[in-house]
Amino acid sequence: MSGQTLTDRIAAAQYSVTGSAVARAVCKATTHEVMGPKKKHLDYLIQATNETNVNIPQMADTLFERATNSSWVVVFKALVTTHHLMVHGNERFIQYLASRNTLFNLSNFLDKSGSHGYDMSTFIRRYSRYLNEKAFSYRQMAFDFARVKKGADGVMRTMAPEKLLKSMPILQGQIDALLEFDVHPNELTNGVINAAFMLLFKDLIKLFACYNDGVINLLEKFFEMKKGQCKDALEIYKRFLTRMTRVSEFLKVAEQVGIDKGDIPDLTQAPSSLMETLEQHLNTLEGKKPGNKSGAPSPLSKSSPATTVTSPNSTPAKTIDTSPPVDLFATASAAVPVSTSKPSSDLLDLQPDFSSVGAAAAAAPAPPPPAGGATAWGDLLGEDSLAALSSVPSEAQISDPFAPEPTPPTTTAEIATTAASASTTTTVTAVTADVDLFGVLGLT
Repeated sequence: MSGQTLTDRIAAAQYSVTGSAVARAVCKATTHEVMGPKKKHLDYLIQATNETNVNIPQMADTLFERATNSSWVVVFKALVTTHHLMVHGNERFIQYLASRNTLFNLSNFLDKSGSHGYDMSTFIRRYSRYLNEKAFSYRQMAFDFARVKKGADGVMRTMAPEKLLKSMPILQGQIDALLEFDVHPNELTNGVINAAFMLLFKDLIKLFACYNDGVINLLEKFFEMKKGQCKDALEIYKRFLTRMTRVSEFLKVAEQVGIDKGDIPDLTQAPSSLMETLEQHLNTLEGKKPGNKSGAPSPLSKSSPATTVTSPNSTPAKTIDTSPPVDLFATASAAVPVSTSKPSSDLLDLQPDFSSVGAAAAAAPAPPPPAGGATAWGDLLGEDSLAALSSVPSEAQISDPFAPEPTPPTTTAEIATTAASASTTTTVTAVTADVDLFGVLGLT
């Protein structure tokens, strides 16, 4: 099955006669050709979503109508086109989809025209569930997780704990629906499913960045929460760890089908000691006997043991773990030099960047930036070609969702110790973002 069929040409001609250029473009983007929707048709539809005189409901209804076709090619391309407009079109398009009671009803779709139809029908059912979940998440949150600002001053990092505890399960649900696409490299056999996979890959990177920001926010406020909130936050963190494994498997598929390794983040598990610390704190709030016999945990024990450093002036009895800071999303960059000091009493110092100022920081040279940086991400996330995985033209209007936010130089962080054996204040100078225990997704 290749090339536009007579049915495709007749459908396009009908809309040309009625004067509906948008509906005609939808038909052109969802032909029976076994290839991804053509860029020129997608660009036309994206521009149409920005025009005030274009009827968005009519555009969406045409896509839904094409999704009722009996051919898996037409249906799959209708889903890809819809997804593309949800990501790159004007936000009022996804707003309209979110306002509808029903979207794609393809849970029983099956193309019996051949063995290929049977195989692709499985992915059509999974893909439609994800798009429904994406619109449902927008309805609940009033924003698209993939579009919001990421990083230290992003939406998920600055969200209030009460709202964050309600938002994280919604984000988890959308990520789960995406991961259920569950495709293997040998199943990416044509341009249509390849186009869907690329859109899902981009969404996953953005969604997981939001997910990571939300977890950082929860952990920063964990020891200030009430018992019930701590219990919910700990459960969210446990689910986060299990999803990291599934996300890693999805990224391995992306690597195997030709996406450059430099464009795929390298995920590193958090130290097990962090989970133990969180559970110990929750047990203390619930009145259970702590695992150790020293009573309730001190402020020092609330921070991850892997994030603290030992003062050379402390006595052996006061010495604590001196292991270097561990970045959850470690990159290939060199280890961060950290000046020796007394242990920090700060709960979770997770700020991504600290710039040294003055003579006190002169002895701490900044390491070179990690290779692969924003350029690699800009190339990947700026692509607009859906026909193949190997050809990725740049698209100026799509910005890098992981470009680091510019931060003004700040003074050296002075952290007062609470250890009984010391009364002086020492300084810990962190030069790069690697000091962040739960840093934003890095690049290899």
